[in-house]
Amino acid sequence: MVHGSCMNDIQWTRKEHNHGKVLAKELHKTPIYLHYNSGRHISTNGQDFNKLLEELVLNWPVPVEELVIIAHSMGGLVSRSALHYGQQQQKSWTKHLKKIIFLGTPHHGAPLEQAGNYLDVVLEAIPYAKPFAPLGKIRSAGVTDLRYGNLVDEDWKNSSRFKMHGDKRQSVLLPEQVECYSIAGIAGKETESASASSQLLGDKMVGVKSALGQHQDPAKNLRFKKGNTWVAYENTHLDLLSNFKTYERIKTWIVR
Repeated sequence: MVHGSCMNDIQWTRKEHNHGKVLAKELHKTPIYLHYNSGRHISTNGQDFNKLLEELVLNWPVPVEELVIIAHSMGGLVSRSALHYGQQQQKSWTKHLKKIIFLGTPHHGAPLEQAGNYLDVVLEAIPYAKPFAPLGKIRSAGVTDLRYGNLVDEDWKNSSRFKMHGDKRQSVLLPEQVECYSIAGIAGKETESASASSQLLGDKMVGVKSALGQHQDPAKNLRFKKGNTWVAYENTHLDLLSNFKTYERIKTWIVR
């Protein structure tokens, strides 16, 4: 269980529900919760997560049968980063990983951080507002990584986090040997699903296309398999942690 930005492992519990605990009870699984500092670069946390998973698998008291990652928000990017580095280094834990389920993960960035970057540029350009520009630079490395969904060191090294620039990410696609699933939230009702604004706003934090890995650049389009994505209507970003239908979808995918 990999939490999202500005959260921690305890905050998987919402409205007296915890996906990990209930899944463990119903499916006889062992829930393990990652706690990381989401203010650091996503790739930094990804590399540390890679090391922790290797230690976990090598020191587990019985042979590991399978590993499933459920990740919320930024946690999905940290998990993809960890897998990228784990496969590069041929870590044994990657061979046990069977499934990753993403909940509201901004695979291609979050509108709020993109707007924050635009605001930085505007404040710098207006003489009377320029004294307030440093306030925008309080944002952490992890938050600025959410602008486009950075996964690896090369995505952010040798460039200013606060300057306006395009999407320069390395192409990191979904792993072929791991079943990947993704849930996108839409705060509105299903009857509003056709509107461009509801798609863009999504769960009020992450747009639908970003959460489902869709990108106009074929090199960045994640191409989740048919049937491996789902849109949760009337769900905000945090509702994905407690909504019963979302839980049932996760459970269905795990036992598939």
